[in-house]
Amino acid sequence: MTNNDIRAERIRPLNDRKATGRPLVVYWMQAAQRARTNHALEYAVRAANELRKSLVVFFALTENYPEANERHYAFMLEGLKETQETLRGRGIPMVVRRGEPDKEIAAFGRDAAMVVVDDGYVRVERGWRRSAAAALDCPLVEVATNVVVPLAAASPKEEYAAATLRPKIYRLLDGFLTPLRETPLRVKSVEPAIDSWDIGDTTAALVRLDLDRTIGGVPSIRGGASEAEKKLRAFVKNKLAAYAEARNDPSLDALSGLSPYLHFGQISPLAVALAVKKGQRYGQAAFLEELIVRRELSFNFVQYNRAYDRFEGLPDWCRTTILEHAGNHRPYLYSRAELEDAATHDPYWNAAQKEMALTGKMHGYMRMYWGKKILEWSASPREAFRTALALNNAYELDGRDANAFAGVAWCFGKHDRPWARRPVFGTIRYMNAAGLRRKFDADAYVRKVEALARP
Repeated sequence: MTNNDIRAERIRPLNDRKATGRPLVVYWMQAAQRARTNHALEYAVRAANELRKSLVVFFALTENYPEANERHYAFMLEGLKETQETLRGRGIPMVVRRGEPDKEIAAFGRDAAMVVVDDGYVRVERGWRRSAAAALDCPLVEVATNVVVPLAAASPKEEYAAATLRPKIYRLLDGFLTPLRETPLRVKSVEPAIDSWDIGDTTAALVRLDLDRTIGGVPSIRGGASEAEKKLRAFVKNKLAAYAEARNDPSLDALSGLSPYLHFGQISPLAVALAVKKGQRYGQAAFLEELIVRRELSFNFVQYNRAYDRFEGLPDWCRTTILEHAGNHRPYLYSRAELEDAATHDPYWNAAQKEMALTGKMHGYMRMYWGKKILEWSASPREAFRTALALNNAYELDGRDANAFAGVAWCFGKHDRPWARRPVFGTIRYMNAAGLRRKFDADAYVRKVEALARP
């Protein structure tokens, strides 16, 4: 295969099987739910061309993804429908099945000469890949496409902070920040003789799924690659130049809005980075820091820290200082239900919770404040960690991924340094309402969220 634009560092065999004479190459789409700028898909196309096999894209739709609910599935289905249509335009069929992904791909892979899968990092995704690698009797190859610089190439260990990962990424970045070409199929793909679960009507498909329906979809945002690309173009044209100054002001509309699309793999981080680099120079560095260094620091965290979703996954100094101050007086204590209902004394915190509930997204600066206050207002540090993660993962469209786990952990000191000691927090960084008001017009932020809540 000619893969000059898919570097060897992106490719990782997950078992030692040999390619068979069976009729298909299968791309097991899982975390990269897109038809464009997808290294795993293009690798599978090129493998099918070399082996002279038909290519099929396979997606298994599980109803049991941890902490996922109707909000997440509605957005995902919108994206999958568009991806299926785009692939069809390239002559590539996409089969969708309901069931556990590892079991479904093991069954579907009986007709496969080889299976290619995209890169997944959280525990459930890694578990599916291990299980499938053991069950398949053909090669299973993972191709990294959801990060700009493959994790193992950047670092073989958990990094302390952005400051330690940044130089490692930037030494490699130019080699990976290159366009990915789209390869035409040489062998016509034929729809396999197997039923595909119908997602053409996403509303009807959503109704047929057995889901947690306590939190519904967000009417103001649609999933799909075309929506992501539209947001990207608008950001580069209208917001990038002011991004460095405006990004930490939640009262403004200064962010890209791309995180839900990146979460579901509906847009490639490489495509985003390349588009930004073509835009106005001012603002590029600040945005690429967030998109590449900070985002990939979170992937580094979940890859190398087995307890990334638990209080025990925090650094020793964080746990020690928080627990030393666990018995300190807390002027306010709130239950998880009160927090979920935004029923605190703090209008800024309430606005942040409401923004997340209404829009599926909370401004990043407010999420830092939001998480710090949950630590301050909970009966114990461990309860605070569980509450912050549960609320984040339930309401955020980009919850339950590496950024979510690292973002919550940051509120408890991860990827940060010790600060001046104070009650409850110890040496964990502290934030308060007065600090918000010094940084930006916090009352304007409250009014902005209240306007969203009005019919």
